[in-house]
Amino acid sequence: MYRYIFKRLLLMIPTLLGVLFLTFIVTQFVPGGPIEQLTNQLNNINVVGEATSGGANLYRGASGLSEEHIESLKEFYGFDKPFIERFTDLVLNYISFNLGDSYFHHQSVSELIIEKLPVSISLGLWTFIIIYSICIPLGIKKAVSHGTRFDLFTSTLILVGYAIPGFVLGISLIVLLGGGSFFDVFPTRGIVSDNWNDLSFINKILDYLWHMTLPIISSVIGSFAVMTMLTKNSFIEEINKQYVLTAKSKGLSENAILYKHVFKNALIPILTGFPAQFISAFFTGSILIETIFSLDGIGLLSYESILHRDYPVVLGTLFLFTLLGLIAKLLTDISYVFVDPRIQFSSVDSGKNK
Repeated sequence: MYRYIFKRLLLMIPTLLGVLFLTFIVTQFVPGGPIEQLTNQLNNINVVGEATSGGANLYRGASGLSEEHIESLKEFYGFDKPFIERFTDLVLNYISFNLGDSYFHHQSVSELIIEKLPVSISLGLWTFIIIYSICIPLGIKKAVSHGTRFDLFTSTLILVGYAIPGFVLGISLIVLLGGGSFFDVFPTRGIVSDNWNDLSFINKILDYLWHMTLPIISSVIGSFAVMTMLTKNSFIEEINKQYVLTAKSKGLSENAILYKHVFKNALIPILTGFPAQFISAFFTGSILIETIFSLDGIGLLSYESILHRDYPVVLGTLFLFTLLGLIAKLLTDISYVFVDPRIQFSSVDSGKNK
């Protein structure tokens, strides 16, 4: 197993380099970079200045930035260096987890991510807990009552929820319950109120849950279908196997067969996906949900960094997401060994060598 882990760790290196290289190319050569944005902002200010002064050219900046200023900006942002040298410096910095400094926020990218991470973790953790605590029992119930009215009714509900995108549901909830056009029941900005520090402990918890209700609903509704149907199909597959018929012929009760024999085998594909689901719950879909509900997390930070061409933040968050995704896949593969003793990585490696 250790040999397999070592191979997977080595394979992460070219994957990370490939993702960084492709993203770096896009960010370096796409039009509308930080220098162009700064130039346009200054030109817009100059146009307003000319209009308010009756068209008089009161300062030299009215004609735009000089070549000297543009060259100094290129040096400041590092665009005066060759492409390969810039990418090499980026990789060397990322090896030591030095993600650079933000162009827009004027602080290190690592500090920004640490500052925004609690909001994304809060949203992702609630999403993860609710999905697993509802979908697994519901999937088991659907497997036991396969083909009944309950199975058909719940399948219809979760498939309708799956068909509705999270951002569409979020906007609809804002219109209906967030004071948009109908009822003003839930807040639609932030995770706590402005006077949160002045509230009692119980009121702080209630205020937090009050703010998180709509974002959590928007985040979890579309995720019920996949986990519920995976659980149901896994249990149905195990129920139809020969050992279940043997257990029934021995006179074991339905509950004993289900929870003593079927349960541990049917949960193997679900538990092995636990690490990936746990990590992806913090980031998947968080960009749209955090943007719609103005949650100051990693998703909103990524969205704003793209708009402002804040390339260090774009590359830093992408590097973090890719690294966590690769680690999650590795943990998923390792979990197979602990959940299912029949799987041995040593036999897989020896089979490949033959």
